[in-house]
This record gives sequence, C-alpha cells and structure tokens, in this order.
Amino acid sequence: MRFAPARLALLFCALTVLAFADVIDDVRYLSGIGNFPQAEARLSAYRSARGVTPEYIEAYSWLARTALAASDNSRAISYARETRQLAAKLARTQPLDSEPHLPVALGAALEVEAQALTVSGQRSQAIELLRSSLLTYSRTSIRSRLQKNLNLLSLTGKPAPALQMSEHLGPKPVPLAQLKGKPVLLFFWAHWCGDCKAQGPILALLRSEYAAKGLVVMAPTQRYGYAAAGDPATPAAELAYIEQVRKQYYSQLLDLPAPVSQENFNIYGASTTPTLVLINRSGVVSTYHPGRMTYEELHAAIDQAFSN
Repeated sequence: MRFAPARLALLFCALTVLAFADVIDDVRYLSGIGNFPQAEARLSAYRSARGVTPEYIEAYSWLARTALAASDNSRAISYARETRQLAAKLARTQPLDSEPHLPVALGAALEVEAQALTVSGQRSQAIELLRSSLLTYSRTSIRSRLQKNLNLLSLTGKPAPALQMSEHLGPKPVPLAQLKGKPVLLFFWAHWCGDCKAQGPILALLRSEYAAKGLVVMAPTQRYGYAAAGDPATPAAELAYIEQVRKQYYSQLLDLPAPVSQENFNIYGASTTPTLVLINRSGVVSTYHPGRMTYEELHAAIDQAFSN
C-alpha cells in the first residue's frame, strides 16, 4: 500500500506521539528496576524530539524518586537538583500551576532532595531548603507538600499551630489553646480519600477506649473544587457533598468537629490524606504522621500523648 506524502506525514506524527506519550511510565519503570542508563537514554530520546516539556521534567523526577527508594542518596540528590533546576527554569516562562506535570515534578524533587539530605546527615540543609522553597512557592499548589516535609523534620516537639475554625461541619470546634490538659488527635481527611475511609473505624474504636480519659478528636477537611466522580462543584455544593460522605462513611464519627479550611491543610502540610497529628496535654505535637496508621501504632502514640 502506498501513501500520499500528506498521509505519510500525518502517520509519522501519530507514531511520534505514541512513541513519546508514555515517557513518564517508561522512566518510572526502568529506573524502578535499577536500569538508570536505559531510563536516561529514554529521556534523552524524548528531549531530542520534544525538548524540555513539563512531561519530560516529571519523568526526570522519577529518576530521583527511585534512586531515593533504592537508598542511593547521592544519586537521588543529583537527579533531584537537576529536576529542580529544569522546573524552576520552565516556571519562569509559565505559571507553575498552569498544567499538572510541572508542580508534581518540582514538589517531588524538593521532597526527595530534603529526604536524601536528611538521611545523609544534612538535616539542617534539608530544613533550610524547605523553608526557602516555602517562601518562593507559598502561593502555589506545592505549598502543603513542602510544609509536610518541613513538619516531618521540625514540627514534633513544637507547639501545635492553631486551626482555622470559622467554617465547620458537626459540632462547633473548640480552639486548641482551650484544650490544654487534654490530648488531641487531628484527623485530616478528604472526601475522595479511600485510605481515610479505612482509617475511620480505627479512630472510632480508639476514641471509644480513650474518650473517658479525656482524648479529644477533631477531623479537619477542605474543599477541592469537585464532588462525586470528580465533577466540578461550587463551594456550597461541595460542602453538601462532604457532609454526605461524612454520613455515609463516618457514621461513628459524626459527632466530631470537622473544621473546613484549606489553610489548616497548608499549615499542617496535609498534602497526604489521611494525615494524623497527636498533640499532648501541654499543647505540643507528639506525633506527626502523613498516611494511615494501624490500631497498634495509634494506640502507642496516644499513650505517649497522655504521658506528656
């Protein structure tokens, strides 16, 4: 079969698109099995054909992430810094949040670099990197991710930040300053979060065990701009949907105060949901944990909060 030149050109363009469409998945896979040379070659081919795009930079960030997972800290730092430089350069020509790949790449690079510096014994450098990055990117979507990583290094042992409580679901929340003398467990959750729903029964069981001793539990959440199936929603419609999710999946926790504020998520760095924070009787953070916790882990953490 013979093709006209125009059809050949279209066919070539289509094949080129297919060849480079999965660069992120390819680099993630190749670096994940330790084949960094092949992953770099894949990136080099993409860059020659497409240049430095947001997709390229996100793919590059996977070199850093998989190197960190393999405990190759020097390689992780090198890849993370290159990712960061590429992302920062591109962010000078377009808003960081104008598309999804660039903020993911930059957030991952800063996270990896900070974690690799920390395990390499350079904790103070990691903290400085995160603090300076927070100043630079405080008005972008990666703010809470940066705050999470800074909190992991510096929040435990510090007074718990106040919560914004002007909007809430459930009973009216009590300011943290008025709860000194009682341990407080903060359960940061999202209406779309499956891990949060799985955490709910564990929280209900622990609360029943510790409520008589004075444990206070609050469940901060926030809006994300969408409701069921990711459909865009007005603030009022999303709030109604959040309440619907509470009733459907958290029936044993409906009497918990649920402050609704993005600022709370930013301050506590709750880019991962759930995020669990335990505050001891002195108002000091004793546990800061992005992600789910088992019954046994939370039980031990609550006991520690009661002991201080």
